[in-house]
Amino acid sequence: MVLQKLTLVLGGAASGKSDIAESLVQKAGGRRVYVATAQAFDAEMRDKIARHRAARGPGWHTIEAPHDPGSAISGLSDGDIVLIDCATLWLSNLLLAEADIDAETARLFAALEDCAAPVVIVSNEVGAGIVPDNALARRFRAVQGAFNRRLAARADTVIGVMAGLPFALKGQMP
Repeated sequence: MVLQKLTLVLGGAASGKSDIAESLVQKAGGRRVYVATAQAFDAEMRDKIARHRAARGPGWHTIEAPHDPGSAISGLSDGDIVLIDCATLWLSNLLLAEADIDAETARLFAALEDCAAPVVIVSNEVGAGIVPDNALARRFRAVQGAFNRRLAARADTVIGVMAGLPFALKGQMP
């Protein structure tokens, strides 16, 4: 299976989007590069990261990049297949660090454009829920929604995931 230059896998929390994205990368062949954006601030997150790593199994080269996934993908070759999981945690990390979201987003988009390897990026759809009750959550929802729209516009393929079922939103299902 051949993946396009950029594939976005978008869905709600616990929708199965990471499983779908991992399957796409595995079926594509090549050296599998997993760019992890999660940070383990507590035992629950450490356990979740360990479960995800075990479920992926061997054969993945993992790069921890909670703040700069763009640097993690620079220098990769066209023999690599990249999975960035996930944009939602990356944006959360940036917001909590009070980083310049526009500058960091521009850096990531430039890195995606320059990357020789096909990239699959996972992101949460945040527009289907209720309006959050606090300013930080409302800002996050706005930033995530804007990022998803910009990323989807750049992507060759956009796959939605609901209840573990993938569907094409843009392009063809690989």
